[in-house]
Amino acid sequence: QVQLVESGGGLVQAGGSLRLSCAASGRIFYKMGWFRQASGKEREFVSSIEWSGAGASYASSVQGRFAISRDKNSNRIYLQMNSLKSEDTAVYYCAAWTGDVGDDVTDSVHYWGQGTQVTVSS
Repeated sequence: QVQLVESGGGLVQAGGSLRLSCAASGRIFYKMGWFRQASGKEREFVSSIEWSGAGASYASSVQGRFAISRDKNSNRIYLQMNSLKSEDTAVYYCAAWTGDVGDDVTDSVHYWGQGTQVTVSS
């Protein structure tokens, strides 16, 4: 059974840092990443990384502040979030793709985690 389980969300002050973790079980994926959904808004892409480590992508809104990484031994990915802003407040979802489907858009994701809340206070 395929599962993606996120952890690491919480409440942090603006300018602070958090690290999200996503543990995958059941299979190895071609690519994994993160999306987020703020209250009243659509889910949006944040970052992704190919399991081979060949490439990582970021939304322009988080470029330079967030860093994605993966640990092959533990089958996990991480999202290090620095210089957090109030607009980063959202539920963050782990996402996984079983193959190369092109753009990292919501409709292309094959598996989702349950989400973890990140709240940044100003």
